[in-house]
Parts: sequence; structure tokens; C-alpha cells
Amino acid sequence: MGTFSAEKIRNIAIIGHSGEGKTSLAEALLFNGKSIDRLGKTTDKNTVMDYDPEEMSRGISISLACAYTTWQDTKINIVDVPGFFDFEGEFEEAMRAVGSAVLVADANGSVSVGAEKAVDYCIKNHVPLIIFINGVDKENANYEKTAEAFTAKYGKKIGTLHDPIMNGGKMIGYVSVISGKAYEFKPGGRTEIPVPDSMKDNLETLKASLMEAAAESTDELLEKFLMEETLTDDEIVTGLRAGIAAGDTIAVLGGSATQNVGIVNLLNEIVALMPSPADRKPVKATEYDTGKEIEIKADAQAPFAAQIFKTIADPFVGKLNMLRVFSGELKSGMTVFNSTAEKEERISALYYMKGKKQDNTDVITAGDIGAVSKLSYTKTGDTLCASNRKVVFAPIPTPEPVLSMAVSAKKSDDEDKVFQGLSRLLDEDTSFRVEKVPETNQMVIRGMGETQLDILCKKLKAKFGCEAQLDEPKVPYRETIMGRSEAEGKHKKQTGGAGQFGVVNIRYESGAADGYFEFVDETVGGSVPKQFIPAVEKGLREAIKEGVLAGYPMENLKCTLFDGKYHPVDSKEIAFVSAAKLSYDEGIRKANPVILEPIYSYRICVPESYMGDILGDMNKRRGRIMGMEAEKGIEVITAEAPLAEMMKYSVDLRSMTQGRGSFTAKLERYEPVPAMIQEKLVKA
Repeated sequence: MGTFSAEKIRNIAIIGHSGEGKTSLAEALLFNGKSIDRLGKTTDKNTVMDYDPEEMSRGISISLACAYTTWQDTKINIVDVPGFFDFEGEFEEAMRAVGSAVLVADANGSVSVGAEKAVDYCIKNHVPLIIFINGVDKENANYEKTAEAFTAKYGKKIGTLHDPIMNGGKMIGYVSVISGKAYEFKPGGRTEIPVPDSMKDNLETLKASLMEAAAESTDELLEKFLMEETLTDDEIVTGLRAGIAAGDTIAVLGGSATQNVGIVNLLNEIVALMPSPADRKPVKATEYDTGKEIEIKADAQAPFAAQIFKTIADPFVGKLNMLRVFSGELKSGMTVFNSTAEKEERISALYYMKGKKQDNTDVITAGDIGAVSKLSYTKTGDTLCASNRKVVFAPIPTPEPVLSMAVSAKKSDDEDKVFQGLSRLLDEDTSFRVEKVPETNQMVIRGMGETQLDILCKKLKAKFGCEAQLDEPKVPYRETIMGRSEAEGKHKKQTGGAGQFGVVNIRYESGAADGYFEFVDETVGGSVPKQFIPAVEKGLREAIKEGVLAGYPMENLKCTLFDGKYHPVDSKEIAFVSAAKLSYDEGIRKANPVILEPIYSYRICVPESYMGDILGDMNKRRGRIMGMEAEKGIEVITAEAPLAEMMKYSVDLRSMTQGRGSFTAKLERYEPVPAMIQEKLVKA
């Protein structure tokens, strides 16, 4: 297909709560735009956007997918975004790629948690939004009540474009509030019918409300509205478009994705009301050489600049990087500069994505979305730009992982394959981490939830032929001493030839200068020769890797060597290493050793109605409430709690708040565990 100017492009993310029909809507948009010749269904596992085996088996989207269609000489790029809470990272990547969104809401008479969070995000970030109330054909569906639920929550921001025509409790058509024309739904389209007499009064009320919303979008329209109390239909459209572009107005319409009803209307409104990349505010970037902030407009004649928003890692095809071109043009054969990795990349093949399929193209122009393969250094979030204007776009926000699990290979022979596979999957999903915890010697995977981590393990098996297992991670306890002691360590060994001899006297106390370990030499008169002093320190550094109570690493330990003995023939370095270890075991046991547990600070954000549950639950977890404050209708609780009590908090908080709660956590310090818990740990 040919290229489209930025004015003739619409980039749309399909967002909303999981299971409300986002993938089905994307399928219907592609079908009506004739990008596909049959309407697939998620239940039949044959949609364009859900092509991953895990997506098909679970019946949910787990990663964003891109496709495109054309409507009224306009290219519409569609990004289908997972709605499940574990895939928040995919949402952030999609929103960097697009300029607008269509929220899919089930016609069940309420606003779901996922819809609420998505609308709040769009309002906060001024993302143009249309709400498509889906499933108006189902039993017990209620378009009107659902629209009213959104209006009750978001007030004057909601602009109802359609007044539904109801029959037997189902929406069979609508009256356009702007044009005043009535239509009956037909498969694949609509038929004009007379406006029912019973709807005319309500239509006038809705139009007056829509006119007022349109008037408030520009000073010029507001002035005319206040003087004449009316606007033309074209002026209403102009005002609505301005309001939607600014994120001040949210248009609402309805239909059924699976029955292909109301989809043509949605396509019309996307073209008519949604802003093109040329209409959007310029994107901010930083000059690579000077650090100065600049603005990048969607201009095909300007130097090239783009950002990678998603990477697909395939063990057979290799890496495929999806990108949004913000200015200039990207052509096959070009050499571009990766200002994030500080490397040059040669562009070979370019594509427009259609689910798992790629359509070849020679150029991707400003405002458009596409993909490039076989890049050596480029990953998600990186900026690609022309060498004559080097810029860097802001990183794509990555949600902080909230759930940790110990990860290991099911077969010991597969250990390298598992961790190499996870490293490859990090290219696709930037919202998880894998790291080794020194205190427990475990490899830990951190992510957004149980579903995400389970799917990562399934992908390891499917893509890389290795199996990983997840277990509850160990708490990274530590040990220290509360008292002070002195202990002698004596190593003497005689084996017939040259022997080994070394004696050390060491004082043990807390208060290491670096908070970890401090060694001080206070010997006098050569009681321990200088060449053996480093051996004493070496022995102690090896010893503190394990405490005497439960084998956890020792911290905040100050060790002072104040006396010792040596033999002019038998003393060797190894003797003083061993003597130091013997002294350590006795000295620590005499100095009131304790086990320390990690204490984290938590910032928990929940609606006010859940406050009592959260506070009560925190008390059960040995938590301390440090403060409470309200921020934009959300209660923010700051608390401190032992990590041992909070390992599955992400799962529990989601359950307690029906998914409305969120939290961040940060390690604050280590504290002694209560005596009863220490006894259990020592026994274990």
C-alpha cells in the first residue's frame, strides 16, 4: 500500500477491562475496512490480534498487537492492548505509540475497574478518547444505563453521540444526536429510518448538552453560543473534535463487535473526531549533544526521529522492533543513529504489522506505525534518529514489579537455557526483572502478578524448549550482634613435616563504618607478624558470609585484632585464616547474635471505601501506619511492614479492592525479628 500523510492517519489503542470485547472490536474494524475477508472470533481462536498460543488457550490478550485498515481515504492503525492488570507494561508501550484511544465497555450498566483505570489515565494524560459500549445485542444489555454510569462518574466530560432505539430491552438502532437522523442496525451497516416520536424531546435535551460541551472547547464557539445560544452541526463537530483532542470531552456510542453492528459508525467517528498525528501537540525530546529540550512535529520533511515501543523475540525469525515515526521518513537501506544505545543501525526490511503477519513496505512516514527487523543493538524504548539531528525521546514508563517468585530450572541441565530464555523474553516484556539475591543465593523473578509470571514460564517452554518452576522466595534475612565479646581462635596442626600454627584474639562488636564489615588491627609488638594480618581479615570476610544462628549473612560487624601468637617456622597464612574463623564462631555466639528482617516502606493507593480493610489488614501483618492523605479522590496510606508478611501483598490487595488498589515498595532498613520468629527460623 502507498504512504499516507500525517493528516490522513489515525493511531488508535483499543483499551479497557479484560474480557469486554477489545480484540473482537479490533477484528470488526479490520473486517469493515476490508483488511481481512472474514470476521474471526476469540472463541474460535482465529482473530488477527490474538495469535500467540498462550493467548488462544487462555482466551485473553497478553501482549499488544498491531494492525491497520483504511476508511474514507484514511489509514487507521489499531493497537489492541491487553486489559488484564498483570500487563500494565503493554498498556504504557501502546500509549506511547498512539495518539488516541477507544475504550471498550460492556453494556452491563456499570463502569468496570479496568474501564475506570483506563479513563482516568486518558483524562490525566489528555489522551483523546471515545467510549464504545459493546454487546448491545446481548440479553440484559443496557446501553442507556451504561452511558449514564459513565456520566455519573465523569460528568460533563461525557458527550453522548447516540440516543439508542430500544426494542424488547435491546438496542436495535440509534438517533444521531448531532444530525437528528435515525438508523436501524443491519449486519455490516445501518439503514435510515424515521425518528420515533417518543424520542424527539430527549433528543433536544441531548443535543443541547452536546452543544454546550462543544462550545466550551474554543473561545470562538463559546462566544457565539453565549450570544446566539445555538451552533450549527458543523460547529458542534468542530467543537467536539477540539474537546476530544484536548482530552476534555469523551464521546460515547455503542454497538456489537461480534455481530458487526455499529462498527461503521465507530469508523466514521474515528475519522471525523479523532485527531491525526499532525493535529496533536508536538512530542518533546532532548537534543543528544546539548541536553536541550525540543519539540518534534509530525513533519515528513523534517529529519527522521522514531521510538521503539515494542519488541517481539522469535527464536526462528529473530527480533522484530515496532516503532512510531514522529518525524521524517524511515526508508529501507538507510543508516540511522540509535541515540539510546549510541550505535548506528542499518535499516533492511520495513513492515506494516497485521497481527503476526508483516506487509512489506519501503517507507514509513511521520505519524505512522510500522516495524523493522534485524537491528543489532536496538530494544524497546530506544530512540532512532537521523545523524544530522540526534535526539532522545523520554523512556517509556515501566511499572515497578510487585510480586517476586524464586525461579529455577525443572531440570538442572536446563539452567543456562532457562536464564538465557528469560533474558531473550526481556526484549519482549520490559516489566519483569530477574536477579540473584545474595542473602538467599536464589534467582528471583519479579513481575506484575501471578498470571504474567506463569505465562513467562509457558513461553520459555514453547519458544526455547526449557521448563522453569516458580517457588515462594526465601526472605533475605541477615544476622548481627547486639553485644560485645572477645574470643581466641587457635589453629595448630602437626603432620610429621612442617606444621601449621596461628593464634588470634579478636574483639567483636557492632558499628562497622560501612554498615557491613570493618576490620581493625590493634596488635603491638609483632604478636601477629604484619604479613599474616591480611590472612586474619580474609578469614573473617569468609566467615561473615554465614551467621551462627541460621546461616544468614552477617552485617554491621566490627572486628578488632588486638593480640595473637605465631611460630617462626610453622606459622603460615592458612593457619591465620583458620584461626580467625574459629575465633569468629565463638565470639559471635558470646555477643548476643540476632536475626534481622528487611523492613519495607509501602505507599498504598486505594479508594476511600477500602480504607478500613487496608488498615486492618496491615495491622495483621505487623505493619505500622506512618500517615494518610487524600490525592484527587484517592486515599494514600504510607506504612512500614516486614517483607516476610508482604510476599503476596499484590495478590491480596487486588482481591481486597477488586483491582482498584495499587502500591509501591522500597527497602528501608533491617530490624531484629521478634523472639518467637527467631526461634522458628533457627529451628528451620
